[in-house]
Amino acid sequence: MADGKVDIFDTTLRDGEQVPGCKLNTKEKIQLALALEELGVDIIEAGFPISSPGDFESVKQIAKVIKKSTVCGLSRAVQKDIETAAEALKSARRPRIHTGIGTSDYHIRAKFNSTREDILERAIQCVKWARNFVEEVEFYAEDAGRTDNEYLATVIEAVIKAGATVVNIPDTTGYCLPHQYGEKIAYLINNVPNIDKAVISCHCHNDLGLATANSISGVLNGARQIECTINGLGERAGNTSLEEVVMILKQHHSLGYYTHIKTRQLNPVSRLVSDTMRMPVQANKAIVGSNAFSHSSGIHQDGFLKDAQTYEIIAPEEVGADGSKIVLTARSGRSALAHRFQKLGYQYNRNDIDVLYLEFLKVADRKKEVEDADLEIMAKSFDAIIITT
Repeated sequence: MADGKVDIFDTTLRDGEQVPGCKLNTKEKIQLALALEELGVDIIEAGFPISSPGDFESVKQIAKVIKKSTVCGLSRAVQKDIETAAEALKSARRPRIHTGIGTSDYHIRAKFNSTREDILERAIQCVKWARNFVEEVEFYAEDAGRTDNEYLATVIEAVIKAGATVVNIPDTTGYCLPHQYGEKIAYLINNVPNIDKAVISCHCHNDLGLATANSISGVLNGARQIECTINGLGERAGNTSLEEVVMILKQHHSLGYYTHIKTRQLNPVSRLVSDTMRMPVQANKAIVGSNAFSHSSGIHQDGFLKDAQTYEIIAPEEVGADGSKIVLTARSGRSALAHRFQKLGYQYNRNDIDVLYLEFLKVADRKKEVEDADLEIMAKSFDAIIITT
C-alpha cells in the first residue's frame, strides 16, 4: 500500500453506456476504447459480454486492438456469464474478468431470496471459475456501501483466498458519506488478513452527489483503484467522474498519489464521448464544462486579469480546454470591459472606459451576454462622438 500510484479503471463503455440513449455500436466502442487507451487509462471495462451478441462482439474486437491497457469484461456470479466473458477476452493481451454478487442484506433477501452463507459460497465459486481462464480476476461486492462491515470482510477474505486479485467495494446506491466510505475501506485493510494480496477498488455512484468525494476518501484510506467514467456518465445520477478524481489527485500532489492519465487530453476525450454517446456535458461541470474556465462577475474578472491564480486553480491548457473566457454581463466591471476592447484592438484610457461603461450597462441589461459585435457598435459610436467634438 506504500506506492501512491492509483489505477484508473474506466467503465464508460459498460456502466456509462447503461444511460438511456447512450447505446454504442461496435465501431463506436472501438473508437472510444482507443481514445481511452491513449488517455492513459489502466483498465478499460469494455462491456458485459453475456448481455447481448452485440456487446460480446464489441468486447471481442476491443480485446484485439488494445495493446497497453487491461481489457475487462463484466459478469454475474454465473458460470455461463464467466465462460462467455472469457471467450470474448481471448485475444486480449491483459484480460480481466470482473465478477461478483450483491452482499448487502437488501440484495441477499430481496434480490436473491438467499442467505449470507449461500452468497459467500457463490462469491467464492465465481472467483474460482474466473481464475480458470485469466490471471486477473476482480470481484465486486455489489451494494458494499450498505453491507455490514464484518460480513463484507468475511466475503473479501474468502474471495482473495479463492484467487481474486482486485476487490471492488461499490457504493452502488451512492448512499455513503465520504467518512463512512473511507472508514469501510480502512476496516477492510485492518480486518482482512490477506488484503495485501489484492488491490482495493472504489466504484462509487453519484445519487447524492458524493461519488467523487467517496472515491477520494477511499484512496486516502488505502484503495488503489478508482472505477469511473468520462463526464461522470452512468446509471441514474451517474458514476465517479474520471476527470474530477484525476485532477484532484494531481492538484493535491502533496498527498503522494498520482495516475498515468495524460490530463491535456481530458477535454478532447470528454467532447468525443459527449458527441459519440449523444449526451451533452452540463455547462458547470467541473474540469470539462463549457463554463469551467469562464468568468462573468466583475470582482472575479478583475482578480483574474491581475493574476489568473486568484480564481483558477487549474490552467485551461493543463486539461486541454480552449482557454479562459471573460464573459461580459451586467455583473461585469470596467476591467473586463477594457480587456475586451483591447482584444478587439481599441486602446481606451480610464476616462474613456468610464463613459463607455455607462453605455455598456444599458446593453447588458437588455441582453444575457454582451458580444464582440455589440462592443464594435459601441466603439464606433464613441469614436464618432470623439471625432465630432
